Amino acid sequence: MGDPVVLDTGPLVAFIDRDDAQHPWAAEQLHLLQPPFLTCEAVISESLFLLSDAKKGVPTLLSMLQEELIRLSFDLDDHLDAVSRLLTKYRDVPMSLADACLVRMSEVHDRARIFTLDADFKIYRRHGRQTIPLIYPIR
Repeated sequence: MGDPVVLDTGPLVAFIDRDDAQHPWAAEQLHLLQPPFLTCEAVISESLFLLSDAKKGVPTLLSMLQEELIRLSFDLDDHLDAVSRLLTKYRDVPMSLADACLVRMSEVHDRARIFTLDADFKIYRRHGRQTIPLIYPIR
């Protein structure tokens, strides 16, 4: 298995929802990358909400979880202090809970890249000062 890929809401929703403007890019990237993709429950919650109107959106996401293409690999209870520090540090951005969890996941999985459509990840830093390796569309 290659370096871990930490999956954010944007590309997950874009991959599943064929009507999403970023669908072609997200689909191409996901086919190039090696599953399982790591994520957190906050991303799944956001994604389920955003996919509620997409044709087969919710069942597709649940199937990806059941087939372990996406793996929940984060327990907020274990990382609450670090996530709280990130939310406080980036409150002016503002940082969502999902973003804070993903930044923390990139600290725990040091070789991980975050797969995102969110430009805020260019602002966030892991371990205080390090830029976060991203899979991000060139715009």
